[in-house]
Amino acid sequence: MPSKPVAPPGINLKDEKVQMAARMIQKSFRGHQVRKKFKEDGPPRFVEELKDVNSLSDSSARIEGRLSGFPDPTVKWFKDGQKIDEGTKYTIVFELPDLCALVIKNTNSNDFGTYTCQAYNQFGEAFDSAKVTINTPAKIEKGPPNQVCKCGKTITMTAKLVGDPEPDVGWAKDGEDVDEDDHLFWDIDGDTTILTIKNATKKDSGKYEVYVENEYGVDHSFSRIDVK
Repeated sequence: MPSKPVAPPGINLKDEKVQMAARMIQKSFRGHQVRKKFKEDGPPRFVEELKDVNSLSDSSARIEGRLSGFPDPTVKWFKDGQKIDEGTKYTIVFELPDLCALVIKNTNSNDFGTYTCQAYNQFGEAFDSAKVTINTPAKIEKGPPNQVCKCGKTITMTAKLVGDPEPDVGWAKDGEDVDEDDHLFWDIDGDTTILTIKNATKKDSGKYEVYVENEYGVDHSFSRIDVK
């Protein structure tokens, strides 16, 4: 059996004032323990860090992580250092018990960047960041028009492209890949590809195709050349 507390000499444990003083000491100790626990567990911290996100254009991207902290932290988000406000573009999510997320809707190339989450309460704050990359399927935004020209003229066919990662580009005539030479050749300049035919002859008449491809998509465009 546990032994009864022994009072120091001269102290009467049955004295009401002594008992009141003992209760105050116990209460103060419990308060100290609670404050110590809050100090240790209260400040926000990321128990699961934010992860980089790859998203296709015209879709939604979601950055998420997991937070701890007591009381529940307040969360703010920033893009490249600029505060993000909720609206039609962004939704801030904080789901119990500990998930925090940012949803970016209708993504496009402007959404590429570094996103930072700030979590804070009266005991401290924590930050974590992730990068968002927007991938765009290869596409021909504008293909070359049909053309009619005279023999001996120089013909140029221009197509405007989009795609991220940068797409592979090729040209074909009547279903066969173009073999480049001094007479017929093509090149790429930024988001544009140009096929050039010098000293055009009737043999250059036909159906031309420009095609693009990256890991997210394939596209092509056809046009007709008639040399007379």
